[in-house]
Amino acid sequence: MAESNDNNANRGETILQIRRCACVVKGGRRFSFSALVVVGGAEGSVGIGYAKAPEVPIAVEKAVRVAQRNMVKLPMRTRQDSRSIEHEIEAKVGASRVLLLPAGPGTGLIAGGVIRSVLAAAGYTDILSKSKGSSNPATLARATLKALSLIRNRQTVRQLRGV
Repeated sequence: MAESNDNNANRGETILQIRRCACVVKGGRRFSFSALVVVGGAEGSVGIGYAKAPEVPIAVEKAVRVAQRNMVKLPMRTRQDSRSIEHEIEAKVGASRVLLLPAGPGTGLIAGGVIRSVLAAAGYTDILSKSKGSSNPATLARATLKALSLIRNRQTVRQLRGV
């Protein structure tokens, strides 16, 4: 359920999931809503937020605030019109496992819904991906973000090796 929310031009918000939760009380059921949102800021920065509220718009607003607080800057390889990753990487969060592979210019984002939304929000344009295990949107989004944060660029590797 990937819908786009264009409140701000330089900030891309994408709603990954909205769920209705029910709490049974004496008078019947009391409903609340949870929202999972990914926010992409400047080039290579992205954040994921999850929040609950009695109404959908309030839950989305809260999730966006959480995502903005949790934004991380990611390394990005830029060639002509292509933004990809340096090397292949695999990350696991809970029962979800995500494999990201670099792709050549013009390939596009070959990924499922949640992974594609996180990669697009971060500003990547050419990546191949495969998800294994659980397809829970929350853990898939967190696994994708973890995989992206584990990527090292050439300068970082040179510094670590002392070259």
